[in-house]
Amino acid sequence: MTNNFFSLLLLFFISNNLIFSQEKDQKKEIDILRPSKAAFYSAVLPGLGQVYNKKAWKVPIVYAAIGVSAYAYDFNKKKFWSYRDAYKRRKAGFTDDQFQGIIINDDRLLDGQDFHKKYKDLSMVFLVGFYFLNILDANIDAHLLDFNVDEDLSFQPYFENDHFFNSNVGLKIKINL
Repeated sequence: MTNNFFSLLLLFFISNNLIFSQEKDQKKEIDILRPSKAAFYSAVLPGLGQVYNKKAWKVPIVYAAIGVSAYAYDFNKKKFWSYRDAYKRRKAGFTDDQFQGIIINDDRLLDGQDFHKKYKDLSMVFLVGFYFLNILDANIDAHLLDFNVDEDLSFQPYFENDHFFNSNVGLKIKINL
């Protein structure tokens, strides 16, 4: 019985010592070139800056945004040229275009051409915009990696009783560095 008691007591002290052990605080060295490297990597190959920042889950989002924009640009470019070629062939006197029997009025071919030209240009704007957004995301994310988010920040109200004047009420912000 006493042997089991001492065994449990020893186990308690060993586990207690392991549970309350603390980790050493290690200060990370801040690389001031990290944001510019991440932006450069994303400019060279979209998504590479996100991988450099160890946020690889953003890479499919980057490629989906750029890929959908590139696909929309290509689709609208092909449709624009098909409407344009059909219109030019009809004006030249040919009747063998792909819209024969579907679009009777030549003005509708011009409307289709204008429609796809507008969305082709808009798709290019989105493609370039998502490319620059990719670079901006990598740069900002690299800046925020060394942003301090410790639990040493506190915000609490305080009450000050002054004997000569009235009581003061205010807020105190405490930052431990």
